[in-house]
Order: sequence, then C-alpha cells, then structure tokens
Amino acid sequence: MDKENIKSLFDSPYLRVFDLEYAPGRHYYDATRRTKEDLAAAKSDGEFRKMLPDAVSCIVILDRPDEAPRLLLSHEFRYPAGRYLLSLPAGLIDEKDKDGPEPVLAAAIREIREETGLEVTEEDKIFVVNPLLFSSPGMTDESNGLVCVVLRSADEGALSQEGAEGSEQFDGFSLLNREEALKLLQEGRDENGYYYPLVTWGALMYFISDLWKALA
Repeated sequence: MDKENIKSLFDSPYLRVFDLEYAPGRHYYDATRRTKEDLAAAKSDGEFRKMLPDAVSCIVILDRPDEAPRLLLSHEFRYPAGRYLLSLPAGLIDEKDKDGPEPVLAAAIREIREETGLEVTEEDKIFVVNPLLFSSPGMTDESNGLVCVVLRSADEGALSQEGAEGSEQFDGFSLLNREEALKLLQEGRDENGYYYPLVTWGALMYFISDLWKALA
C-alpha cells in the first residue's frame, strides 16, 4: 500500500489509528503501536519479511532434575478485560534490545527478569519458537515474537513480581504440570473460571505437545 493512501486518524504515545484507503472510497482501519513510517501495510515484501515484532511473549518451562516439567504462567491484570487473566511473561521490545544481534531473545530475558524475578543462565535453554505472530490482523498489525525458555536451575522460591513497571499489575503465578495444563485446555478457563488470551492457549498447547523437548 502506498503511504500517500494512509492517513492518521488518532495519535498518542501508546496507540495510533490509521485509515488505509485500499481503493478509491474504500477504507480499512488499523489500530497500531507503530508510526506511519513503520506500518506493516506500507512495507515492501523484503521489509515485511525482515521486520521485528512489536513485543515478545515467553513460554517459560521449569525443567529441574527429578521433577516433572512445569509451565510458568502469571495472573496479569488486562485492562480491556477488567480482570487478572492467565498470561505469559511478555512485553514490548525496547530500543536498547535492538542494539544486539538477537533483539527478540534480549527482550525475553529482560521481561522474564522483570515479571518473574528469575534469571536466564548458561545452564538454561532459550530459543525462538516463532519470530513474529500477528495478534489480530483484521484490526491491528501488532505482533509478538514467541520465545521458549527452559529453566533448569531456577529456584521457584525466587519468584517475584516486584519488577512490574508502569501500568503492569500482577496477582501471583500458576505452575502447571502436564495434567493441569491439559485440564485448562479442555475447560477453556482458568481456575477462577476466567477465559484466557489466545497466546496462553498456544503456550499450553506447545507445553503439552512436548515440542519444546526437541530443542531443549
């Protein structure tokens, strides 16, 4: 799409809305974090294939010796839902993350430290599951890189949500074994009876499928 056919309708530090006039008199609207110059719709195919996601979401698995693996999720307040929802450690990719060769992994390590209090060490395994997934491309070009972190030395006694920043609010963790994760998938709700985000569903599926073991 040509940039001259893109018009700004709303602009704030955290959210923008653009009118994408895809044909004369035909309009589509994009709610996004990106500036006009960085919109996915305006990128060439080459730029599109190389672009970084807006954020990273982390599938964190505790795989300690002599213990069954467990998936680490948190209860984070999601303002549009008005409730604490079962969520992954996640956050926006900062400009400083882009200074190194692996911005998505750098952001994942930082977000895990801030939101769980746990450090990723050389004993652990971290890898990209998917470099960029669109959240809802019918309404926004917002995207997440999906990263898996297998923690082998982490002490769950060190879990903390004191590193929350800005609007972030948390209300504890859930450490799920395979049977508990499967139950959440079957019921479609968490232990409070609340629905959970699609990316949480993806993490549950990835965990119970054991796909992570091939790279861990």
